[in-house]
Amino acid sequence: MRNKIINNKLPYQRTILGHPVGLFILFFTELWERFSYYGMRAILVLYLVSATNTENPGLGWENKDAIALYGWYTMFVYLATIPGGLLADKILGQRKSVMLGGFLLVFGHSILAIEAMWAFYSGLLFIVLGVGCLKGNISTMVGGLYKKGENDRRDLGFYIFYMGINIGAAAAALIVGYVGETKGWHYGFGLAGLGMAVGQLVYWWGQKFIFHVGNIIQDSKVKNNSNVNLISDIFRKTNSIIGFSFMTILSLIIYYVFGAWDYALLIFGLAFAVGIAIVIYNDGDSVEKDRILVTYLAFLIVIIFWGAFEQAGGLMNIYAKQKTDLSLFGFFDVPASWFQSVNAIFIIIFATLVGSFWVWWKNKGNEYSSIFKMAIGVIIMGWGFFFMSIASSEVVYDSNSIITQKSAMYWLVFAYLFHTLGELCASPVALSFITKLSPSRWAAFMMGAYFAATGLGNKVAGLIGENASNVGDFWTFTGIGIFCSVFGLLVILIIKPLKRLVHGAE
Repeated sequence: MRNKIINNKLPYQRTILGHPVGLFILFFTELWERFSYYGMRAILVLYLVSATNTENPGLGWENKDAIALYGWYTMFVYLATIPGGLLADKILGQRKSVMLGGFLLVFGHSILAIEAMWAFYSGLLFIVLGVGCLKGNISTMVGGLYKKGENDRRDLGFYIFYMGINIGAAAAALIVGYVGETKGWHYGFGLAGLGMAVGQLVYWWGQKFIFHVGNIIQDSKVKNNSNVNLISDIFRKTNSIIGFSFMTILSLIIYYVFGAWDYALLIFGLAFAVGIAIVIYNDGDSVEKDRILVTYLAFLIVIIFWGAFEQAGGLMNIYAKQKTDLSLFGFFDVPASWFQSVNAIFIIIFATLVGSFWVWWKNKGNEYSSIFKMAIGVIIMGWGFFFMSIASSEVVYDSNSIITQKSAMYWLVFAYLFHTLGELCASPVALSFITKLSPSRWAAFMMGAYFAATGLGNKVAGLIGENASNVGDFWTFTGIGIFCSVFGLLVILIIKPLKRLVHGAE
């Protein structure tokens, strides 16, 4: 009887390929969640700009309005991870929060399948809330599957998990994109919702394999050693008051001079962010203050990186649809949304190669710091936009501004290749670097701030995209490429003093 108990492990103790079965439950849950998110993302802007009088009618929006909405939407998706994390930490735990997020996502995508404007906006809202509950928390659960000290096994588990993300993203753009563009936009939205429903069923069925992770831990020994109140303390120190006041005045100028209430509200929100950033800086000792400064530079790099990279879902997506020759060998028109799968496919192909390159680079005795890799990532990603500059120079218009010659699609592929290589350099190390530098009492907050910076980068992407028509495609793409290259080089030039400021944290 004793031997039978030993040999028959409990469900959560079982393994596949040396990893907990729970990893593969979370793998497929996240695969289908990313399928739904990236599937909807692939066709969202195309649906908004498609004419209302075609066989597959859209909403007929102007490009700039569609990209503006895309920017706001993707920003709020990332910002929602902050209250989603608080909900998990304080009330539900990660496991139940992921379950709630899945239900919200299924509901949101299902509503999008309805052809009505109330359904469109309501669907986006529920998707934002759903991603906020699910995205950060499911990643935390993956780490919880492994025991303390199993670092190599945990790292491999995360690698498997992230492969699921990219498989889902690649499949979504191909399948949902094709259905949305050829059969009907709302069929595409509905298909994305069906994918999330499959993921939710997998997660519900697999609870017995993951019930031991993602629960609220009541530990009286864990205390916040800081007596700082992030909001009220803004108004207690001169430097934080100055920072808050400057941003507040700027928001008022934007509102009263330019009449842009939405951006005025955004800048006012950033006033609190600046004030809180200064409060956290004031709370540190001399070493912590140095590290916090480098952390804030890392946030700036994150904003700039995603501000450029996320042209993919907006400006570059529209460019693929309207200005790229999508005819393949003269007998098949490639759906524009398929280009949204290229990044994920390249990640699957090149992730190991890029990782191996950095190991080789380090063994040669070269600069290997996280901030260096982030800067290199920004530069390489920026170079991708020069291919878009070449592409835009191929487009020919007649006297009535009607396109008579479109650019070749391989320029888009080259651009996405460099964007992916840049992402593989910058993105994997960014969050780890920020957590290494953050004071332990602020670690959770800084993780939320990282996602907020990513969200702000997405909004910057929307702001650039919606103003591209005023500048023109060539100068928009060229300007992004030059700015990213110069910014990355400037960061590299100050690597040595930055490394001194981290005080051996990595």
